[in-house]
Amino acid sequence: MVSIRRKLGDRFSYLGGLPTAEVYAAAYRALGVPVYSSAVFNFVPKMAMEFYRAIAANDSATTNRLLDDFFLPYLEIRNRKAGYAVSIVKAGAKLVGHDAGPVRAPLTDLTGEELEMLNALIKKSGAQ
Repeated sequence: MVSIRRKLGDRFSYLGGLPTAEVYAAAYRALGVPVYSSAVFNFVPKMAMEFYRAIAANDSATTNRLLDDFFLPYLEIRNRKAGYAVSIVKAGAKLVGHDAGPVRAPLTDLTGEELEMLNALIKKSGAQ
């Protein structure tokens, strides 16, 4: 990535689709990639924008707080089962009233316990 960025300079553009891209955002920004795609924008849009603005402003206090308070606990849920990168986004959308239906096989939806954990995390993030 660094060598490509160095060769292309300002002509280089990259918008990744990494699951939970927020945990990679600072590293990618250091490589010259100022943007990323946020899946959590689908259910916690204000917090997603707060994180984006903090990354853009190099506000590490805010990014670290959001990583600790939301994204790392979110990853703990997401990492419980392969395929949960899709399942957790659909679950989050459903919890805030935007039901996208179940995931397709071979993926599986979050368990009841995991839904409760995600719901508590969403509520902790405040009004969206």
